Amino acid sequence: MKKYNVPNYVRYKEDLIACMPDKKDYDQYTRDELIIVFMPLVENLARKFSTSQQASGVLSINDILQIGNEGLVKAVDKLDWTKLRLSDDIEKTLKSFLSKRIKGNIRRRIDMARGDMRIPEHKLNEIRSNPKDKTMVAMFFNSIFLSIDAQVNDDDDDNMMYQIPDESEPYNIPLMNVYLKSLMKKHLNDTEYEVLRLSYGLDCDKHSAKDIAKLLNIKGISDYVRISEMKKQAVQKLIDNVDHSQVLDYL
Repeated sequence: MKKYNVPNYVRYKEDLIACMPDKKDYDQYTRDELIIVFMPLVENLARKFSTSQQASGVLSINDILQIGNEGLVKAVDKLDWTKLRLSDDIEKTLKSFLSKRIKGNIRRRIDMARGDMRIPEHKLNEIRSNPKDKTMVAMFFNSIFLSIDAQVNDDDDDNMMYQIPDESEPYNIPLMNVYLKSLMKKHLNDTEYEVLRLSYGLDCDKHSAKDIAKLLNIKGISDYVRISEMKKQAVQKLIDNVDHSQVLDYL
């Protein structure tokens, strides 16, 4: 992607179409062919990031495309075809597996590029003047959970350079964990509570989606995808139900 700037983006699309292999069963593609086949998926996911508040002003669309393709390559190298062939819909399972890792790679890099951005005082005042505005609640939970999610993944060797000790501690972590769990118990059901608690390690070590599925007895070929969906649903449920006055002092 590095050789494609914005004016030459059309040429990139033409090159991708020219390189696209003939359609066949997914397990018949070579590693490189499979990467090329799913590059349009990367572009689709990258464009959603490029227009969102999360990526705005941090990375360009070309940056996000390149980062997304890095995530695609790593994800393809982790495919387990023995399990994939057991799936009722191999295409759907493949897209779910790859999409999760592509989006995760993009989110981590956005967070690294963003650094310790703070909400301007005038923006806070604007939000305070509209108590029913859910923007503040969304900012709170997204900043908390995204910052936890953006910590270095043990499976990602490329992130070793980012393992620099952070001497700052903007929040009292034990107190924050207690507060988050109280909100979660109030607004989430037992399964949603456990998924968030185990995913983010609020009072324990962080667990992988596979481990959480096993602990909660959630079975199936795409059990980790279900856990990921439940995690996003639980965070959105908190955003929809928590009052802005409950998070004001933390922003």
